[in-house]
Amino acid sequence: MAIASEANHSVVGCADIACSTTTRVSSFKSLSFLDRFLAIWIFLSMAIGIILGYFVPDLPRALQKGEFVGVSIALCVGLLIMMYPILCKVQYETLPLILQARSLWIHLAFSIVLNWIVAPLFMVGLAWAFLPDQPELREGLILVGVARCIAMVLIWTNLASADLPYCAMLVALNSLLQIALFAPFSILYINIISHPSTNVTISYSTVATSVAVFLGIPLAAAVVTRLSLFRLLGESGYAVFIKWISPFSLLGLLFTIIVLFACQSANIVRQVVAVCRVAAPLIIYFLVIFTFTMAVCRYMGRWGNAVNVVSATAESDEVTAKRARRKAEWGYGRSTTQALTAASNNFELAIAVAVAAYGVGSKQALAATVGPLIEVPVLLGLVEVAKWLRRRWNWE
Repeated sequence: MAIASEANHSVVGCADIACSTTTRVSSFKSLSFLDRFLAIWIFLSMAIGIILGYFVPDLPRALQKGEFVGVSIALCVGLLIMMYPILCKVQYETLPLILQARSLWIHLAFSIVLNWIVAPLFMVGLAWAFLPDQPELREGLILVGVARCIAMVLIWTNLASADLPYCAMLVALNSLLQIALFAPFSILYINIISHPSTNVTISYSTVATSVAVFLGIPLAAAVVTRLSLFRLLGESGYAVFIKWISPFSLLGLLFTIIVLFACQSANIVRQVVAVCRVAAPLIIYFLVIFTFTMAVCRYMGRWGNAVNVVSATAESDEVTAKRARRKAEWGYGRSTTQALTAASNNFELAIAVAVAAYGVGSKQALAATVGPLIEVPVLLGLVEVAKWLRRRWNWE
Protein backbone atom coordinates (compact mmCIF):
# COMPACT_ATOMS: atom_id res chain seq x y z
CA MET A 1 0.00 0.00 0.00
CA ALA A 2 1.33 3.48 -0.87
CA ILE A 3 0.21 5.76 1.90
CA ALA A 4 1.21 6.72 5.39
CA SER A 5 2.58 9.64 7.26
CA GLU A 6 6.04 9.56 8.74
CA ALA A 7 6.61 6.78 11.26
CA ASN A 8 9.18 8.24 13.65
CA HIS A 9 11.87 8.65 10.97
CA SER A 10 12.14 8.99 7.23
CA VAL A 11 13.87 6.42 5.09
CA VAL A 12 16.87 8.76 5.08
CA GLY A 13 19.42 7.26 7.40
CA CYS A 14 17.47 4.04 7.47
CA ALA A 15 20.45 1.92 8.45
CA ASP A 16 20.72 3.83 11.71
CA ILE A 17 17.00 3.43 12.32
CA ALA A 18 17.20 -0.32 11.91
CA CYS A 19 20.04 -0.51 14.39
CA SER A 20 18.48 1.72 17.01
CA THR A 21 14.95 0.29 17.04
CA THR A 22 14.56 -2.62 19.45
CA THR A 23 12.44 -5.61 18.64
CA ARG A 24 10.63 -5.41 21.95
CA VAL A 25 9.11 -1.98 21.29
CA SER A 26 5.41 -2.24 20.51
CA SER A 27 4.66 -1.41 16.88
CA PHE A 28 1.58 0.50 18.00
CA LYS A 29 3.65 2.73 20.29
CA SER A 30 6.30 3.19 17.60
CA LEU A 31 3.80 4.80 15.24
CA SER A 32 3.24 8.54 15.07
CA PHE A 33 -0.10 9.88 16.30
CA LEU A 34 -1.60 9.93 12.80
CA ASP A 35 -0.36 6.42 11.93
CA ARG A 36 -1.26 5.01 15.33
CA PHE A 37 -4.96 5.51 14.70
CA LEU A 38 -4.87 5.06 10.93
CA ALA A 39 -7.54 2.36 10.99
CA ILE A 40 -9.82 4.72 12.95
CA TRP A 41 -9.23 7.56 10.48
CA ILE A 42 -10.10 5.22 7.62
CA PHE A 43 -13.27 4.07 9.39
CA LEU A 44 -14.27 7.69 10.02
CA SER A 45 -13.55 8.67 6.42
CA MET A 46 -15.67 5.81 5.16
CA ALA A 47 -18.50 6.77 7.49
CA ILE A 48 -18.27 10.45 6.55
CA GLY A 49 -18.29 9.58 2.85
CA ILE A 50 -21.30 7.28 3.17
CA ILE A 51 -23.25 9.77 5.29
CA LEU A 52 -22.52 12.69 2.96
CA GLY A 53 -23.34 10.68 -0.15
CA TYR A 54 -26.56 9.33 1.36
CA PHE A 55 -27.94 12.55 2.85
CA VAL A 56 -26.66 14.92 0.14
CA PRO A 57 -27.92 13.30 -3.06
CA ASP A 58 -26.31 15.89 -5.35
CA LEU A 59 -22.84 15.42 -3.88
CA PRO A 60 -21.87 12.27 -5.85
CA ARG A 61 -22.66 13.99 -9.15
CA ALA A 62 -20.71 17.08 -8.10
CA LEU A 63 -17.65 15.02 -7.13
CA GLN A 64 -17.66 13.25 -10.50
CA LYS A 65 -17.65 16.43 -12.57
CA GLY A 66 -14.60 16.86 -14.75
CA GLU A 67 -12.44 13.89 -15.77
CA PHE A 68 -8.78 13.16 -16.38
CA VAL A 69 -7.90 9.77 -17.94
CA GLY A 70 -11.36 8.55 -16.99
CA VAL A 71 -11.14 9.57 -13.32
CA SER A 72 -12.84 12.56 -11.70
CA ILE A 73 -10.67 15.57 -10.92
CA ALA A 74 -11.38 15.16 -7.20
CA LEU A 75 -10.06 11.60 -7.22
CA CYS A 76 -7.06 12.57 -9.36
CA VAL A 77 -6.02 15.18 -6.82
CA GLY A 78 -6.41 12.77 -3.89
CA LEU A 79 -4.51 9.92 -5.58
CA LEU A 80 -1.58 12.06 -6.72
CA ILE A 81 -1.22 13.75 -3.31
CA MET A 82 -1.34 10.33 -1.68
CA MET A 83 1.45 8.84 -3.80
CA TYR A 84 4.02 11.64 -3.99
CA PRO A 85 5.23 12.10 -0.37
CA ILE A 86 5.86 8.43 0.34
CA LEU A 87 7.76 7.97 -2.93
CA CYS A 88 10.00 10.89 -1.93
CA LYS A 89 11.30 8.72 0.93
CA VAL A 90 12.87 6.11 -1.34
CA GLN A 91 16.68 6.24 -1.57
CA TYR A 92 16.94 6.14 -5.36
CA GLU A 93 20.64 6.95 -5.24
CA THR A 94 21.35 3.62 -3.50
CA LEU A 95 20.07 1.49 -6.39
CA PRO A 96 23.53 1.05 -8.00
CA LEU A 97 24.45 -1.00 -4.90
CA ILE A 98 22.55 -3.96 -6.36
CA LEU A 99 25.35 -4.33 -8.90
CA GLN A 100 27.91 -4.93 -6.18
CA ALA A 101 26.42 -7.86 -4.27
CA ARG A 102 25.48 -11.24 -5.73
CA SER A 103 23.23 -12.02 -2.75
CA LEU A 104 21.13 -8.96 -3.53
CA TRP A 105 20.55 -10.18 -7.08
CA ILE A 106 19.36 -13.52 -5.69
CA HIS A 107 16.98 -11.77 -3.31
CA LEU A 108 15.70 -9.47 -6.03
CA ALA A 109 15.04 -12.44 -8.34
CA PHE A 110 13.21 -14.21 -5.51
CA SER A 111 11.17 -11.06 -4.86
CA ILE A 112 10.19 -10.74 -8.52
CA VAL A 113 8.96 -14.34 -8.67
CA LEU A 114 7.10 -13.96 -5.39
CA ASN A 115 5.51 -10.58 -6.14
CA TRP A 116 4.71 -10.98 -9.82
CA ILE A 117 3.94 -14.68 -10.17
CA VAL A 118 3.10 -16.37 -6.87
CA ALA A 119 1.13 -13.61 -5.09
CA PRO A 120 -1.09 -12.53 -8.03
CA LEU A 121 -1.92 -16.13 -8.92
CA PHE A 122 -2.80 -16.83 -5.30
CA MET A 123 -5.12 -13.81 -5.26
CA VAL A 124 -6.78 -15.03 -8.46
CA GLY A 125 -7.39 -18.39 -6.77
CA LEU A 126 -8.84 -16.74 -3.67
CA ALA A 127 -11.04 -14.47 -5.79
CA TRP A 128 -12.55 -17.49 -7.56
CA ALA A 129 -12.87 -19.48 -4.33
CA PHE A 130 -14.71 -16.75 -2.42
CA LEU A 131 -16.47 -14.89 -5.25
CA PRO A 132 -17.42 -17.44 -7.93
CA ASP A 133 -20.82 -15.78 -8.40
CA GLN A 134 -19.59 -12.17 -8.27
CA PRO A 135 -17.47 -11.46 -11.36
CA GLU A 136 -17.34 -7.70 -10.72
CA LEU A 137 -16.05 -8.06 -7.15
CA ARG A 138 -13.68 -10.77 -8.34
CA GLU A 139 -12.19 -8.44 -10.94
CA GLY A 140 -11.64 -5.73 -8.33
CA LEU A 141 -9.89 -8.23 -6.07
CA ILE A 142 -7.67 -9.41 -8.94
CA LEU A 143 -6.64 -5.81 -9.61
CA VAL A 144 -5.60 -5.57 -5.96
CA GLY A 145 -3.51 -8.73 -6.29
CA VAL A 146 -1.66 -7.43 -9.34
CA ALA A 147 -0.92 -4.04 -7.74
CA ARG A 148 2.27 -4.70 -5.80
CA CYS A 149 3.12 -2.60 -2.78
CA ILE A 150 5.54 0.25 -3.49
CA ALA A 151 5.67 2.42 -0.38
CA MET A 152 3.64 1.53 2.70
CA VAL A 153 5.96 -1.45 3.17
CA LEU A 154 8.67 1.07 4.13
CA ILE A 155 6.66 1.82 7.27
CA TRP A 156 6.14 -1.85 8.14
CA THR A 157 9.83 -2.60 7.55
CA ASN A 158 10.87 0.26 9.81
CA LEU A 159 8.57 -0.93 12.60
CA ALA A 160 9.87 -4.49 12.30
CA SER A 161 13.52 -3.34 12.48
CA ALA A 162 14.17 -5.08 9.18
CA ASP A 163 16.40 -4.11 6.23
CA LEU A 164 15.27 -0.64 5.13
CA PRO A 165 17.97 -0.03 2.49
CA TYR A 166 17.01 -3.30 0.80
CA CYS A 167 13.33 -2.39 1.17
CA ALA A 168 14.01 0.89 -0.67
CA MET A 169 15.51 -1.10 -3.55
CA LEU A 170 12.44 -3.35 -3.70
CA VAL A 171 10.15 -0.32 -3.70
CA ALA A 172 12.02 1.25 -6.60
CA LEU A 173 12.16 -2.05 -8.50
CA ASN A 174 8.44 -2.74 -8.04
CA SER A 175 7.61 0.82 -9.06
CA LEU A 176 9.35 0.32 -12.40
CA LEU A 177 7.95 -3.19 -12.90
CA GLN A 178 4.46 -1.97 -12.07
CA ILE A 179 4.58 0.57 -14.89
CA ALA A 180 5.59 -2.17 -17.32
CA LEU A 181 3.68 -5.22 -16.01
CA PHE A 182 0.48 -4.04 -14.33
CA ALA A 183 -1.42 -3.53 -17.57
CA PRO A 184 -0.55 -6.84 -19.31
CA PHE A 185 -0.97 -8.85 -16.11
CA SER A 186 -4.39 -7.30 -15.50
CA ILE A 187 -5.45 -8.23 -19.02
CA LEU A 188 -4.07 -11.76 -18.57
CA TYR A 189 -5.75 -12.52 -15.25
CA ILE A 190 -9.08 -10.75 -15.91
CA ASN A 191 -9.76 -11.00 -19.64
CA ILE A 192 -8.01 -14.29 -20.46
CA ILE A 193 -7.77 -16.48 -17.35
CA SER A 194 -10.85 -15.36 -15.41
CA HIS A 195 -13.06 -14.19 -18.30
CA PRO A 196 -14.46 -10.68 -17.89
CA SER A 197 -17.93 -9.77 -16.66
CA THR A 198 -20.57 -9.38 -19.34
CA ASN A 199 -20.94 -5.60 -18.96
CA VAL A 200 -17.43 -4.33 -19.59
CA THR A 201 -13.92 -5.62 -20.27
CA ILE A 202 -10.76 -3.93 -19.08
CA SER A 203 -8.61 -2.57 -21.90
CA TYR A 204 -4.83 -2.36 -22.07
CA SER A 205 -4.85 1.32 -23.01
CA THR A 206 -7.04 2.23 -20.01
CA VAL A 207 -4.86 0.35 -17.55
CA ALA A 208 -1.58 1.54 -19.06
CA THR A 209 -2.75 5.17 -19.02
CA SER A 210 -3.90 4.92 -15.40
CA VAL A 211 -0.60 3.37 -14.33
CA ALA A 212 1.43 5.96 -16.23
CA VAL A 213 -0.53 8.83 -14.67
CA PHE A 214 -1.10 7.68 -11.10
CA LEU A 215 2.26 5.96 -10.68
CA GLY A 216 4.48 7.44 -13.36
CA ILE A 217 3.79 11.11 -12.56
CA PRO A 218 4.34 10.94 -8.78
CA LEU A 219 7.29 8.57 -9.24
CA ALA A 220 9.02 10.91 -11.69
CA ALA A 221 8.30 13.90 -9.45
CA ALA A 222 9.64 12.02 -6.41
CA VAL A 223 12.87 11.03 -8.19
CA VAL A 224 13.51 14.61 -9.27
CA THR A 225 12.68 15.89 -5.79
CA ARG A 226 14.91 13.36 -4.06
CA LEU A 227 17.93 13.82 -6.30
CA SER A 228 17.72 17.62 -6.39
CA LEU A 229 16.66 18.56 -2.86
CA PHE A 230 18.88 15.98 -1.17
CA ARG A 231 21.88 17.53 -2.89
CA LEU A 232 20.67 21.06 -2.18
CA LEU A 233 19.53 20.66 1.44
CA GLY A 234 21.69 17.79 2.62
CA GLU A 235 20.55 14.76 4.61
CA SER A 236 19.25 16.68 7.64
CA GLY A 237 17.50 19.30 5.52
CA TYR A 238 15.85 16.67 3.35
CA ALA A 239 14.70 14.80 6.46
CA VAL A 240 12.93 17.98 7.59
CA PHE A 241 11.31 18.28 4.16
CA ILE A 242 10.08 14.68 4.38
CA LYS A 243 8.70 15.32 7.86
CA TRP A 244 6.62 18.24 6.61
CA ILE A 245 5.19 16.59 3.48
CA SER A 246 4.57 13.12 4.95
CA PRO A 247 1.15 13.89 6.50
CA PHE A 248 -0.17 14.76 3.05
CA SER A 249 -0.05 11.07 2.11
CA LEU A 250 -2.53 10.27 4.84
CA LEU A 251 -4.65 13.31 4.04
CA GLY A 252 -4.69 12.29 0.38
CA LEU A 253 -5.78 8.77 1.30
CA LEU A 254 -8.56 9.97 3.60
CA PHE A 255 -9.79 12.49 1.03
CA THR A 256 -9.80 9.76 -1.62
CA ILE A 257 -11.75 7.41 0.64
CA ILE A 258 -14.32 10.11 1.44
CA VAL A 259 -14.82 10.83 -2.27
CA LEU A 260 -15.03 7.14 -3.19
CA PHE A 261 -17.46 6.23 -0.45
CA ALA A 262 -19.56 9.34 -1.05
CA CYS A 263 -19.91 8.31 -4.69
CA GLN A 264 -20.59 4.69 -3.70
CA SER A 265 -22.77 5.35 -0.66
CA ALA A 266 -25.88 3.84 -2.26
CA ASN A 267 -23.99 0.72 -3.37
CA ILE A 268 -22.30 0.24 0.01
CA VAL A 269 -25.53 0.52 1.99
CA ARG A 270 -27.07 -2.10 -0.24
CA GLN A 271 -24.00 -4.32 -0.37
CA VAL A 272 -22.69 -4.77 3.16
CA VAL A 273 -22.50 -8.50 2.55
CA ALA A 274 -20.32 -7.88 -0.52
CA VAL A 275 -17.87 -5.87 1.56
CA CYS A 276 -17.54 -8.74 4.03
CA ARG A 277 -17.07 -11.25 1.22
CA VAL A 278 -14.19 -9.21 -0.16
CA ALA A 279 -12.58 -8.81 3.26
CA ALA A 280 -12.31 -12.57 3.88
CA PRO A 281 -9.97 -13.45 0.97
CA LEU A 282 -7.87 -10.36 1.68
CA ILE A 283 -7.20 -11.49 5.25
CA ILE A 284 -6.28 -14.98 4.09
CA TYR A 285 -4.03 -13.54 1.40
CA PHE A 286 -2.03 -11.43 3.87
CA LEU A 287 -1.58 -14.26 6.36
CA VAL A 288 -0.66 -17.00 3.87
CA ILE A 289 1.74 -14.96 1.71
CA PHE A 290 3.55 -13.60 4.78
CA THR A 291 3.86 -17.04 6.38
CA PHE A 292 4.96 -18.71 3.14
CA THR A 293 7.64 -16.11 2.44
CA MET A 294 9.06 -16.22 5.97
CA ALA A 295 9.16 -20.03 5.85
CA VAL A 296 10.98 -20.09 2.49
CA CYS A 297 13.53 -17.51 3.64
CA ARG A 298 14.13 -19.40 6.87
CA TYR A 299 14.58 -22.60 4.86
CA MET A 300 17.08 -20.95 2.51
CA GLY A 301 19.29 -20.06 5.45
CA ARG A 302 18.93 -23.46 7.11
CA TRP A 303 22.58 -24.45 6.52
CA GLY A 304 23.87 -21.48 8.46
CA ASN A 305 24.98 -21.83 12.05
CA ALA A 306 25.94 -19.53 14.86
CA VAL A 307 29.62 -19.34 13.96
CA ASN A 308 30.89 -15.90 12.99
CA VAL A 309 31.84 -15.48 9.32
CA VAL A 310 35.13 -13.77 10.15
CA SER A 311 36.31 -16.40 12.59
CA ALA A 312 35.22 -19.18 10.26
CA THR A 313 37.24 -17.70 7.43
CA ALA A 314 40.25 -17.25 9.67
CA GLU A 315 40.12 -20.96 10.41
CA SER A 316 40.07 -21.65 6.66
CA ASP A 317 36.91 -23.65 7.17
CA GLU A 318 35.35 -23.07 3.75
CA VAL A 319 32.21 -25.11 4.43
CA THR A 320 31.51 -23.37 7.71
CA ALA A 321 32.15 -19.98 6.13
CA LYS A 322 29.67 -20.70 3.34
CA ARG A 323 27.03 -21.77 5.84
CA ALA A 324 27.58 -18.65 7.89
CA ARG A 325 27.35 -16.44 4.81
CA ARG A 326 24.12 -18.14 3.77
CA LYS A 327 22.68 -17.52 7.21
CA ALA A 328 23.66 -13.85 7.01
CA GLU A 329 22.25 -13.46 3.49
CA TRP A 330 18.90 -14.94 4.54
CA GLY A 331 18.79 -13.35 7.96
CA TYR A 332 15.94 -11.65 9.74
CA GLY A 333 16.35 -8.26 8.05
CA ARG A 334 16.02 -9.27 4.42
CA SER A 335 13.63 -12.14 5.11
CA THR A 336 11.16 -9.92 6.97
CA THR A 337 11.43 -7.27 4.27
CA GLN A 338 10.63 -9.89 1.63
CA ALA A 339 7.61 -11.14 3.58
CA LEU A 340 6.16 -7.70 4.29
CA THR A 341 6.65 -6.61 0.68
CA ALA A 342 4.95 -9.70 -0.71
CA ALA A 343 2.04 -9.44 1.76
CA SER A 344 1.31 -5.78 0.95
CA ASN A 345 -0.53 -4.30 -2.00
CA ASN A 346 -0.82 -0.93 -3.72
CA PHE A 347 -4.53 -0.40 -3.19
CA GLU A 348 -4.37 3.19 -4.39
CA LEU A 349 -3.30 2.09 -7.86
CA ALA A 350 -5.93 -0.66 -7.89
CA ILE A 351 -8.59 1.89 -6.94
CA ALA A 352 -7.44 4.30 -9.64
CA VAL A 353 -7.51 1.63 -12.35
CA ALA A 354 -10.86 0.22 -11.19
CA VAL A 355 -12.44 3.67 -11.24
CA ALA A 356 -10.95 4.52 -14.65
CA ALA A 357 -11.91 1.19 -16.24
CA TYR A 358 -15.27 0.44 -14.62
CA GLY A 359 -16.52 3.66 -13.04
CA VAL A 360 -16.56 5.12 -9.55
CA GLY A 361 -19.83 3.38 -8.66
CA SER A 362 -18.74 -0.05 -9.86
CA LYS A 363 -18.37 -3.16 -7.76
CA GLN A 364 -14.77 -3.39 -8.93
CA ALA A 365 -14.02 -0.02 -7.30
CA LEU A 366 -15.92 -1.12 -4.18
CA ALA A 367 -13.73 -4.24 -3.89
CA ALA A 368 -10.56 -2.15 -4.21
CA THR A 369 -11.65 0.34 -1.54
CA VAL A 370 -12.02 -2.43 1.04
CA GLY A 371 -8.25 -2.98 0.85
CA PRO A 372 -6.85 -0.20 3.09
CA LEU A 373 -9.32 -1.00 5.83
CA ILE A 374 -8.08 -4.61 6.02
CA GLU A 375 -4.37 -4.15 5.35
CA VAL A 376 -3.54 -1.69 8.15
CA PRO A 377 -4.55 -3.80 11.18
CA VAL A 378 -3.45 -7.11 9.64
CA LEU A 379 0.02 -5.90 8.59
CA LEU A 380 0.51 -4.19 11.94
CA GLY A 381 -0.18 -7.54 13.59
CA LEU A 382 2.22 -9.32 11.23
CA VAL A 383 4.96 -6.86 12.22
CA GLU A 384 4.55 -8.05 15.80
CA VAL A 385 4.64 -11.67 14.60
CA ALA A 386 7.94 -11.03 12.80
CA LYS A 387 9.48 -9.47 15.90
CA TRP A 388 8.27 -12.41 18.00
CA LEU A 389 9.85 -14.87 15.54
CA ARG A 390 13.12 -12.97 15.78
CA ARG A 391 13.19 -13.44 19.54
CA ARG A 392 11.90 -17.01 19.36
CA TRP A 393 14.48 -18.20 16.82
CA ASN A 394 17.27 -15.84 17.87
CA TRP A 395 17.19 -14.77 14.24
CA GLU A 396 20.01 -12.34 13.48
